[in-house]
Amino acid sequence: MALKATIYKADLQIADMDRNYYAEHGLTIARHPSETDERVMIRVLAFALHASESLAFTKGLFDTDEPDLWQKDLTGAIDTWIEVGQPDEKRLLKACGRAEHVYVYSYSATSHIWWKGIANKLDRTRNLTVINIPAETSVALEKLAKRSMQLQCTIQDGQLWLTDSIDTVLVEREIIKAAA
Repeated sequence: MALKATIYKADLQIADMDRNYYAEHGLTIARHPSETDERVMIRVLAFALHASESLAFTKGLFDTDEPDLWQKDLTGAIDTWIEVGQPDEKRLLKACGRAEHVYVYSYSATSHIWWKGIANKLDRTRNLTVINIPAETSVALEKLAKRSMQLQCTIQDGQLWLTDSIDTVLVEREIIKAAA
């Protein structure tokens, strides 16, 4: 018997002063049986950083041909492809060929080792951005995870604060590779 997804619901209020984007999003997130709360919250973080009306969670781990999040234009072409974790270089090269912009949010203490192993294979990609979330930050984000969440996100001067009205997590991102 196949295991089913656990459904998370989040009301996410975003005040992104860097992009002048202010909105409230009702998110439904399907957590794969093999996925951790930490990974779910990194997906929520990635959503907050790229939020728009057309950004959407995909089947993710349920479908290996899709990223964790994507944004398509009106023609159906993929504008933004967002991966969470440590995807292999073949997956990233494929994504770079299919999308205008590709982002990877890595969050493990071993992210630098992973990147060192594939960096030279991805040198030619011009539309790839790799961002590391420090392990202590991702663990703090994991503590915000609940099946039903009320979250507020504030982004200003490159810093992001995510709060659930009890706890607040400051997220400082480390750019490992910037798109050209």
